[in-house]
Amino acid sequence: MFVPGQELDDMLSIVRAIEAAAELPDYRRQVLSWARPSAQQNPGQSGVFMGYDFHLGEEGPRLIEVNTNAGGGFLNAALARAQLNCCDGYPRPPWAENFDAAVIAQFIGEWSAQRGGGRPERIAIVDDEPEEQYLYPEFRLAQQLLEAHGIDAVILSPAELTYASGVLCAGNKRIDLVYNRLVDFGLEAPEHAALRAAWNDGGAVITPNPYTHALFADKRNLATLADHAALLDWGLSSEHADVLHRGIPRTVLVTAGNAEELWLQRRQWFFKPVAGHGSKGAYRGSKLTKSTFARILDSEYVAQAYVPPSERLVLVDGEREMLKVDVRLYTYRGAPLLAAARLYRGQTTNFRTPGGGFAPVLLMG
Repeated sequence: MFVPGQELDDMLSIVRAIEAAAELPDYRRQVLSWARPSAQQNPGQSGVFMGYDFHLGEEGPRLIEVNTNAGGGFLNAALARAQLNCCDGYPRPPWAENFDAAVIAQFIGEWSAQRGGGRPERIAIVDDEPEEQYLYPEFRLAQQLLEAHGIDAVILSPAELTYASGVLCAGNKRIDLVYNRLVDFGLEAPEHAALRAAWNDGGAVITPNPYTHALFADKRNLATLADHAALLDWGLSSEHADVLHRGIPRTVLVTAGNAEELWLQRRQWFFKPVAGHGSKGAYRGSKLTKSTFARILDSEYVAQAYVPPSERLVLVDGEREMLKVDVRLYTYRGAPLLAAARLYRGQTTNFRTPGGGFAPVLLMG
């Protein structure tokens, strides 16, 4: 996917504006007011592999959502390296040479934020039934990279963890840091009890964690970040507030009070569950039925002004196909780690479209 360098700069401006907003005490009070109890403590981490997803249009990039455990970074780094070998003449993106070093630095940075210095000896990459996960191959890539830099790494299900006397263990091995790939963002499931206890006690560094998710990735936060007047009142600079006003589509909470209006205007909206992930439970308004909308009203949803994705012509089995595209920007503390595109057909991003999936991003101009 070819992206003008100016659009990358615009995406990074949106990321920096969000990071600045997240430092405001009033913003934190607002978003933590609807967060889970487990998200109320802040051990200081920024969260590894923050993911910002954009649609690109004639008016510039528009932020669609924020993810705290954005998947695909390691796979996309491998794709980017392969693609750059045969694409001379394009500007080399800022992540082309330093991705590995930046990844190690972010894990050490997360450790230092909570522990004050040094580095972890052992990191657990944790997900439910990890070997069954679609992105399991990148867990192996992460493990290999960490071990190549002198950090022991294991891939685990949370059921393999135990917590006692302030120590998180897998078997007889102490776990210092958890690279958390779970979609149980509050660590509330019964099978995650050991991880939850370690989080509550500070017995292990967990990244990303419930606090980071509450601060950035709850879909309700998009309504707050799109509120230009409130952000200015809370002390955000006019420059950052203007960037967010342009870069984040209007987002509102779905309530009984605005249900009739949203239904009548449904073609203008995209509906997302506040704690959703992987496009599950997300609906384009033009495709909604009354029964589905009734279920939305019984759940916690936001409505976001619909921004059409850009498109990319690709060859699939020798035939030309036009696929939809979004761009994911991976960052750490507001700095870019990597960018990648996702190509798909249908209402939402998926990995089932023939010819679709991840694609490297190359900069133009």
